[in-house]
Amino acid sequence: MIKITSPEFSHHGIIPPKYTCDGEDINPPLLIEEVPGEAKSLVLIVDDFDAPAGTWVHWLVWNINPKVREIAENSVPTDGVLGINDFGKLEYGGPCPPGGTHRYFFKIYALDTILDLPKGAKKDELEKAMANHILDRGELMAKYSR
Repeated sequence: MIKITSPEFSHHGIIPPKYTCDGEDINPPLLIEEVPGEAKSLVLIVDDFDAPAGTWVHWLVWNINPKVREIAENSVPTDGVLGINDFGKLEYGGPCPPGGTHRYFFKIYALDTILDLPKGAKKDELEKAMANHILDRGELMAKYSR
C-alpha cells in the first residue's frame, strides 16, 4: 500500500503551528513510498472532516509525477496541478480550526492515468475525474487545535 508520512509529525500526531494559519501557513514536508510501478500520476488531497460546515478542503494537487518521493515544505510537487481549496485559493491553506481539535487527512492516490482537468478545479470535479483510475491510496492523519 502506498505510504504518506511527514518528518514533522506522526500519524495521529499534532501538526506543528508553523504549518497552520497560526504560523507560516506553508505545507509540511511529505514523504511518499511504495508507489505502484504502473502509476501514471499521483493526487494529493488535504482536508478536515471536523469543520463545522462539513469537510473543508485545504489543498488539492493532481498529475504529480509518480516518481516523486518527497514534497518539500512550502512547495508544489513536480508536475502538480493545483485546484481551488475552500479558502478560494490555488495553494495550500493550513489548519485554522475555529474551535476544538480537528483531524486533518493528507490523502495520496496513485492513478493509472494523467488527469485532463484544468487548474483551479474543485474537489468534487477531481474526485469524479479520478474515480475509475485509482490503483492505490494512502493516508496520514494529524490533529491541530488553536
